[in-house]
Amino acid sequence: MQILESIGLFIQDQILGMKWLNQVIGNMLSACGLNIKDVIGKSLQFFLYDTIKIFILLSFLIFIISYIQSYFPPERTKKILGRFHGIWANILSALLGTVTPFCSCSSIPLFIGFTSAGLPVGVTFSFLISSPLVDLGSLILLASVFGFKIAIAYVIVGLILAVIGGTIIEKLGMEKYVENFIKGASRVDIESAELTKRDRMHYAWDQVKATVKKVAPYVVVGVLIGALIHNVIPEQWIQAVLGTENPFSPIIAAAIGIPMYADIFGTIPIAEALAAKGVGIGTILSFMMGVTALSLPSMIMLKKAVKAKLLAVFVGIVAVGIIIIGYFFNATQFLLI
Repeated sequence: MQILESIGLFIQDQILGMKWLNQVIGNMLSACGLNIKDVIGKSLQFFLYDTIKIFILLSFLIFIISYIQSYFPPERTKKILGRFHGIWANILSALLGTVTPFCSCSSIPLFIGFTSAGLPVGVTFSFLISSPLVDLGSLILLASVFGFKIAIAYVIVGLILAVIGGTIIEKLGMEKYVENFIKGASRVDIESAELTKRDRMHYAWDQVKATVKKVAPYVVVGVLIGALIHNVIPEQWIQAVLGTENPFSPIIAAAIGIPMYADIFGTIPIAEALAAKGVGIGTILSFMMGVTALSLPSMIMLKKAVKAKLLAVFVGIVAVGIIIIGYFFNATQFLLI
């Protein structure tokens, strides 16, 4: 058992966390005459280390996820979902969301396509909640910072939120609040051409280039904010607003995150810096889930497809779920760390 634990720690720290890279960058900066113990040196080391680490993991993960995703084009996904009913359809929809795009805005066109294809609105909302929140990338990146226990727990609660949220929307009869042009869209099923392994490799590599280019600004901004939190903002300030002593910290974190726009990759360095300042895991996850699931740009896009009442119900269910998850993780984090 001790050997397995040592192997797990090595994978978490040296392969996923790339602690060796942090040491190498620190040595390089010191060799250049910088003091890596002062604010400027520590901030620069944090920025270089986190940026390089995230882009290496990001490229690898996108390639793997995109290769898997090539087996689930929209036409095939719609056919698979159409075979299931009730809560099993919500569960499958949430699971399929784990192999689809990496931010909420990218998920909405697929959501619209599924809805116009006649899939139940609750099933499509399970997909819409799951897609930006839960994927292999979030699992691996969270594991690199917080460990596999927290990463796996995050994926599980994200899927549960997606299933419950979609089920509630279905039970409330929200179908009538989908815009008519979506429900009346023509339904043309075009069978996708079968891809060869070479085609899938090319597709995955193209997705790496496109996604890295798209998310790069958010990753850089996230790392800069993380460096600021980590090395400049006093810990007592962070603790006063988001610390475990503040009973409203998950609510505040979710409220801060929701107006922002980023994906899971851009929030990781901020989460890492908040954890270093002693912020509770639940509060950090409330912030991350608020950013990824309910960003303001994605809500503006979604408003084009659904009426205000359905949008308000969706936002309310997800926001309440995120806050509950935050309190749950804050209360149980001693079991996960």
